[in-house]
Amino acid sequence: MQPQVTVVVPTHNRRALLAQTMRTVLWQRDVDLEVIVVDDGSTDGTKDVVAAISDPRVRLLRIDAPEGVSVARNLGAAAGQGEWLAFCDDDDLWAPDKLRDQVAAACDSERGWVYAGQVNVSINLRVIGGAPPLAPDALLRRLPKSNAVPGGGSGVLLRRDAAPSPLFDTGYRHFADWDLWLRLARSGPPAWVPRPLIGYRVHPGARSMDTAGMVAELDTIDHRHGGPVDRGVFYRHVARVSLRADRRRDALRYYFQAAAHGSGGGTAVALGRDLGGLAADAAVRARRHAGRRWRPWLMPSPSREPRNAQHLDWLSQGEAWLRHLR
Repeated sequence: MQPQVTVVVPTHNRRALLAQTMRTVLWQRDVDLEVIVVDDGSTDGTKDVVAAISDPRVRLLRIDAPEGVSVARNLGAAAGQGEWLAFCDDDDLWAPDKLRDQVAAACDSERGWVYAGQVNVSINLRVIGGAPPLAPDALLRRLPKSNAVPGGGSGVLLRRDAAPSPLFDTGYRHFADWDLWLRLARSGPPAWVPRPLIGYRVHPGARSMDTAGMVAELDTIDHRHGGPVDRGVFYRHVARVSLRADRRRDALRYYFQAAAHGSGGGTAVALGRDLGGLAADAAVRARRHAGRRWRPWLMPSPSREPRNAQHLDWLSQGEAWLRHLR
């Protein structure tokens, strides 16, 4: 029987993270799927992790020397048979009903692609932030200015016959997903599932920590798609990433660039807000280490959104499915 969804999992030297990711891909409910793991030249025994998964829905493709995540995604997509395509990075996590709800939303709205919401997750699988996404119309207005689609490459499901060519542009290292969403948007708006169905893991080895590489690709996105990119928002984002990585000098430089482009009410205000978020993060970790109960209203958020009832419910929804992984 032809699978309903082809799931492509590109991976490179992340065998420990991959095992948890695969668990969440394979616990998808009420959907027929095939899973194609594309090992992009790993040297850490990744193939052994995949071989140990006794599930006939999983197969492994191997690239002998690393070619990059876009090459791996494209190879996996071409090898699959599903009507729908989904991609899950090897350090991300999915709620059990992620694919089912996305397929239903796309079919109900007769749209060719669909996104869902995310929560940010620590390496020990604790919710550390996140907020509801923009609705489709607002997202399309925002997309030329910033990558407003949650979950990166792990967040979107698209119908195979709606996929443009090339699928992921191999000229990008960081923004191939953003480039794809912009090209998909030209053919029509997406559907959405406004629930936190993706766990975006924040860890030192994440590609999002390569702030210099992200800055270098920003002009390419701007020139190809006409933007204009919101550079104030972008530089504040890479400043926060630098703070998480304890690269304070880089963070300060990016905050000044954000202020120069009109973000956050000035460098001091933006820096104070984001340092407050990191301080809250540290406080939560300390409370957990002491064995105290998790309280979502203490959770930090990169943009320091007000902790209203809707936001608290969002964080709690993410915590509800992530606790089954711990």
